[in-house]
Amino acid sequence: MEIEKIEDLSKDELYELLKIYARNWLAHDGSWFLAIESELGLEKAIHFDTKAWETFTKIEAKRIKEFLNLPDEPGLEGLRIALNFRLYSTLNEQFSKYESPTSLLYFVRTCRVQEARRRKGLPDFPCQSVGLVEYSLFAKTIDTRIKTTSVSCPPNISKPEFFCVWKFELINE
Repeated sequence: MEIEKIEDLSKDELYELLKIYARNWLAHDGSWFLAIESELGLEKAIHFDTKAWETFTKIEAKRIKEFLNLPDEPGLEGLRIALNFRLYSTLNEQFSKYESPTSLLYFVRTCRVQEARRRKGLPDFPCQSVGLVEYSLFAKTIDTRIKTTSVSCPPNISKPEFFCVWKFELINE
């Protein structure tokens, strides 16, 4: 093989490597979660998962915001763009659409976490409480004026054609 370091990779190869890194990160995230779930139960695993997301999602949002050179208050458009740069954005099919000038809906059509659990014969992960922490803190790190609510997310599914749907509202206080 002629490729010896990352700098030797083409743009297409770098994108493939990014997807590998994202899958590796997600596999690690799932591995530790399943280890805790099997030893301590789902409730404890969710507790620790929430704690981890409280830290990670703010770090991820801050780094993306800096990378994209977003202003302090980029509004919903800044959030829409930042969501496209999250680590798992290369893994899950997702899209955003404006409900109004002050409301953005974010749809996750495919979810590798839930799909992996189903392949293993496990029930859907009731991720709404963790997702609320994850998405709320991500959005607030991008712009402190953004409020996040769950429209549909396990265990409260109202839109079964999606794994989850989130609503972001720009609140001018």
